[in-house]
Amino acid sequence: MNFSDLVNQIKNKKSYLCVGLDSDINKIPKHLRELEDPIYEFNKRVIDATKDLVVAYKPNIAFYEAQGSKGLISLEKTLNYIPENIFKIADAKRGDIGNTSKMYAKSFFESFNFDAVTLSPYMGKDSSIPYLEYKDKWIILLALTSNNSSVDIQHFKNSTDKNLFEHVIEDSLKWSNKENTMYVVGANRTSEFKKIRDIIPNSFILIPGVGTQGGKLKDISLNSMNENCGIIVNVSRDIIYYDSSLLFEDQVRKKALEYKNEMESILIQKGLV
Repeated sequence: MNFSDLVNQIKNKKSYLCVGLDSDINKIPKHLRELEDPIYEFNKRVIDATKDLVVAYKPNIAFYEAQGSKGLISLEKTLNYIPENIFKIADAKRGDIGNTSKMYAKSFFESFNFDAVTLSPYMGKDSSIPYLEYKDKWIILLALTSNNSSVDIQHFKNSTDKNLFEHVIEDSLKWSNKENTMYVVGANRTSEFKKIRDIIPNSFILIPGVGTQGGKLKDISLNSMNENCGIIVNVSRDIIYYDSSLLFEDQVRKKALEYKNEMESILIQKGLV
């Protein structure tokens, strides 16, 4: 999926919602756990309940790798079930160089056919370049994450008094562009959004941390949007684990619709739809 396709999806659906498929076998509804492939069945029902409301899904790879080969089968089946016009993000946070990076790129973009993969940029551009060789595929660099201890590293200042996360973003602009690179910025980092937008006015930002982690959708949206919307907001637990009853998917849809409706209102307010 290219840049224009993604922008059009946002405008057509009046939504910039991404649902994180952090599917934990110990948290999914009990009535699914006796099925042959409970993780896939859970994901399938979440997708059916939300596919007209979202522009992206983001499976967290750790939840699938933790189940061994069985989990990777669940992941592959899930990806095949997601409609083709919905952006698929591998939340993998990989970061290596050379042939290893090439093999990761082959895994996520060829074997699993994701549209994008999250990367840790702290080994430099060598850890990202192999992914950028794929047409209409994206990397999503960890810039400023939501966890408390991230400030110990990402806010470290160099001799020019710039934070490390600023340097990482600026450096990436030398070898990437808005058509193939996004950035992760946590929803609780609203005070930094203006600074980040000054560096990447036209790029997409993936924003996790809304809902269970306390991020407020309206605050982050108004502080981070650009003329193309330019953001994808991920919500995981607050949607997929909103209910665990026999009809949990109805409640999942209800919760996702609340987010979508608020997003539509914000897009209208900003004159973007």
